[in-house]
Amino acid sequence: MFNFYQNIPQYLNPIAFSVGFLNIRWYSLMYLVGLIIIVSLLKWRISKKETYFKYNDVLDFLIYSFGGVLIGGRIGYVIIYNWNYYAQHLSEIVSPFDARGNFVGLYGMSYYGAVIGFFLIACFFCRKRKINFWRILDFVVPTIPAGYFFGRIGNFLNGELYGRATNGWWGMFFGNEKQLRHPSQLYEAFFEGFVLFVILWILRNKFSKKQGLLTGIYVIGYGMIRFFLEFLRQPDEQLGFIISFLTMGQILSLLMIIIGIIIINISNYK
Repeated sequence: MFNFYQNIPQYLNPIAFSVGFLNIRWYSLMYLVGLIIIVSLLKWRISKKETYFKYNDVLDFLIYSFGGVLIGGRIGYVIIYNWNYYAQHLSEIVSPFDARGNFVGLYGMSYYGAVIGFFLIACFFCRKRKINFWRILDFVVPTIPAGYFFGRIGNFLNGELYGRATNGWWGMFFGNEKQLRHPSQLYEAFFEGFVLFVILWILRNKFSKKQGLLTGIYVIGYGMIRFFLEFLRQPDEQLGFIISFLTMGQILSLLMIIIGIIIINISNYK
């Protein structure tokens, strides 16, 4: 039984199907499923009159924001996690083809870059539509962790972002290694996705009078969960540990917690 469990990653094919030269990965499909779940949950909330926002405005907000997530996530990965490489291969930042002309897709997205991209586009959208920035964020953020859940499952199916070495029976074999490793993608799917979703979903209508409070709780919650789970996640090979035993993800998580505290303090004056 343990042998099957520990070798699950070996049985998984990251490619769901192919269309000509284009390989469709489970990773991409999981992000699409996550987006559909988020839209469905928000549509349900609108039908229950949990907000005064119209469905079309919320849908447009998500479309704009998703674009910001993709652009910010990619730029964030390039600058934060692998700038030394991409500085020498600038075309690979946006090109899905390798030097030989083979389609390989775009590898590498940064969550924190995605957050920055999301906030910048969200600010632009709200200003353009004259929508209250904090209110629409408070309405949307309780559903976001549901998307994380499927995103992290996508990381697992892709065989990437696995954890540090362990001798525990719960470890799994990734790639060609003979060393058991924490399936940290599944830990993150559970805590960043399911647990954070449940907490925010329960609180979603309780702090509506304080603009930004729910957003601040989300930011702090994600930052704390990510900080502690990083102790089980394998540091990025090209970066390793940044300060003593801290990874880049942990440093950015601490920054995120501080920003969340600032947002909550600001909300108390609204």
